Amino acid sequence: MRDATRWRALLAACWLGALLTLAAVVTPAAFSTLAAADAGRLVGQLLAREAYLSLALGAVLLLLERQAAKIAAAQGTGSQFGVGVALALATLFCTVVGYFALQPLMAEARAGAGRWSFGQLHAAGAAFFGLKVLLVAALAWRAAVSPALVPSSSR
Repeated sequence: MRDATRWRALLAACWLGALLTLAAVVTPAAFSTLAAADAGRLVGQLLAREAYLSLALGAVLLLLERQAAKIAAAQGTGSQFGVGVALALATLFCTVVGYFALQPLMAEARAGAGRWSFGQLHAAGAAFFGLKVLLVAALAWRAAVSPALVPSSSR
């Protein structure tokens, strides 16, 4: 089980690094060197790739967190629906809503249709992205400081 704990920590840390790099390095660099329309297209393509990466990493971390929660429940130190499971589910929710639900609405808003403006939708998407960064940071923190979960029969 120690390997699963290490994988949880490694995946969450790498995911956090990718999110922070996209938000703090790549996006500002694109907008400072390219025309706004070109930078927007580039960042849009990168966010699309990030969304699929987030779905994959979120699903894997959900499985690992679920496994850790089952062990904790069997040891009597937690429930089968622990904080880590809730954090992993919340990251997936932020990805689905923040990208897959809002992106089509943004395309409509750019075309002049839709109920909300592009700016409103962009702000909502940025808020979901920011929340996802915080949730992944919490996952990484919890995985890094939690002791290795070992089944009670192995102690």
